[in-house]
Amino acid sequence: METRRRSLVKAVIWNLIGLAVMALVGLVATGSAAVGGAMALVNTAVGLVMYLVYERIWSRIRWGRHV
Repeated sequence: METRRRSLVKAVIWNLIGLAVMALVGLVATGSAAVGGAMALVNTAVGLVMYLVYERIWSRIRWGRHV
């Protein structure tokens, strides 16, 4: 089983990568750094919470694990 701290660190790193990508996509799509940045922040906040929930659920599922 993975610790909560490990899940959190993985989620934060993944979401920082996603934040950078989404900010660039938002900038290209809208032509505005402010709108692109806002889109990226909302996406990152939602994504972080969803990723943590997803990881914690999967950490409890034994299917496919060799112990």
